[in-house]
Amino acid sequence: MSKFGDLKEKSIEELEDIAEQIRQRILEVVSKNGGHLSSTLGATDIIVAMHAVFDAEKNPFIFDVSHQSYAHKLLTGRWDEFETLRQFEGLSGYTKPKESNSDYYMAGHSSTSISLATGSAKAIALKGEQDERLPIALIGDGSMSAGMVYEAMNELGDRKYPAIIILNDNEMSIASPIGALSRILSQTMASPFYQKFKAKTKEMLENFPDSATYMAKRFEESFHLITPGILFEELGLEYIGPINGHNISSLIETLKIAKDMKRPVIIHVQTTKGKGYEVAEGVGKEHWHGVGAFNVGTGDSLKKSSPKASTAIFAETLVELADEDEKVVGVTAAMPSGTGMSLALEKYPKRFWDVAIAEQHAVTSMGALAKEGFKPFCALYSTFLQRGYDQVIHDVCLMNLGVAFAIDRAGLVGEDGETHQGVFDISFLRAIPNMTIFAPSSNETMKKAMRFAKDFKTPCAFRYPRGAFGSTIEKSSVFELGKSDIIEEGKDILFIGYGNGVGRAMETAKLMDKNPTILDLRFVKPLDIERLKALAKTHKRWFVFSDSAKIGGVGSALLEMLCDADIRDIELNTFEYEDAFITHGNTKLVEESLGILPEQLAKIIKEK
Repeated sequence: MSKFGDLKEKSIEELEDIAEQIRQRILEVVSKNGGHLSSTLGATDIIVAMHAVFDAEKNPFIFDVSHQSYAHKLLTGRWDEFETLRQFEGLSGYTKPKESNSDYYMAGHSSTSISLATGSAKAIALKGEQDERLPIALIGDGSMSAGMVYEAMNELGDRKYPAIIILNDNEMSIASPIGALSRILSQTMASPFYQKFKAKTKEMLENFPDSATYMAKRFEESFHLITPGILFEELGLEYIGPINGHNISSLIETLKIAKDMKRPVIIHVQTTKGKGYEVAEGVGKEHWHGVGAFNVGTGDSLKKSSPKASTAIFAETLVELADEDEKVVGVTAAMPSGTGMSLALEKYPKRFWDVAIAEQHAVTSMGALAKEGFKPFCALYSTFLQRGYDQVIHDVCLMNLGVAFAIDRAGLVGEDGETHQGVFDISFLRAIPNMTIFAPSSNETMKKAMRFAKDFKTPCAFRYPRGAFGSTIEKSSVFELGKSDIIEEGKDILFIGYGNGVGRAMETAKLMDKNPTILDLRFVKPLDIERLKALAKTHKRWFVFSDSAKIGGVGSALLEMLCDADIRDIELNTFEYEDAFITHGNTKLVEESLGILPEQLAKIIKEK
């Protein structure tokens, strides 16, 4: 139950006051916990209007990505619990049906909302509930850069299932409004008169003889040409807008009109990112999209200094490689800052590209560049590389092209949780022919790994964590194909670390009574078979440390190798992640819940 009661019974003035209270609550909590800020502040008035017209438990409220849904959480009985946002065992930063019946779907990746709205509209039609229920999807203009959106609109517009799609345009207007004329046109398109006029015109055209339709059609087309939204209407969707996304009265009126239309409708709404918090308002404030703890009064970050992140090492090294070799090119998908490619984009704008939320296109386009003799680096978060999996197989590996996949945010990502944990890339890439897979374990090996990738002629992928590496190895052997590196010589017990797992192996070793041998595996495909066979003769207990899924992961690769080599006397234990989605929260607390902190692992090993 909302602390504000039923919003349908509130006046516009009361709703505006509620929206302001919600913004203040969001600022209060996000400034302490971190989270998505500017987008959710900008969408607050829209969400208040949605709740003032529709019942969220009955009608599917579908939030694209759902990072902008904080106001929805606050309106659906989670006001007090909101204090725990993104905290371990607290509220998720995204919609989550386990939290509330008002959360229709779990989301975290972009551009899925219109497909979900189409699917739910089909179900509503099949169940005969069209008079009682209607899907309402809220999608940002950034998400409109993904092809999945247009696939969904193509079907929705063709089949005419009733649905409302609210396009929250908070950056560049798809159809730029021009002063008073635009406002008049928008009001005209949202009016019952216009909708009735349009329907009547269509009915007349269908009944006119062919010889009489030419002038009538030209009249209708000329009316459309001076209004925005031609693209949507060509796809078969009704279009209303653009309207002011901070005018709750106008939003409510428009939503009611769209509801009564009984057809698929796009409502184009313009909002200001960061609305209500001047420091974060407007375009060009990308760093306010997702934030850590900050001082509300000044906007200054409260983040403590930390070691240089692996992403920063990637960014610096990529520019060095581009300086040395004009064939080095690269791409990212709407994450130039997050992946560290922004430095290369700024210095070499003709050789590095941000293709927006289009991972499939990013991968395939780099395949063509590799075929033309260039060396592409495709920088994507592990969780987003999943979206380009078919292209990795079909457009890169099948052709055996030298694209290097730089997999950022591999392993646990903390507060973003289930939808963003980067744990599957080893498992889904290892099965692909022609793919070489490796991982650096420190800043030093990151640089060596990237230089290796730059000169590698066939597909390869290397992964690195969010934040800093757990290992600070400064001296290591040359990075060679399929070769591992022994970090510490010990006896009997073998610790096999992969990527950021090397640091965890080293920390665990410090807590052991006996000194294990620590191996930086480096390559999971191909494995360093000769060294592993040699170690199998002297070390009978193997322990695997890797931030990856257990199924199909590093331990699986080692077991396959032992089986193929008919080595049967090795006791292999892997500390990879079990077959379950991993919750959100402070990384150390999540690791503790998984039982993989060094002190926990040392105890397990001692007891075996």
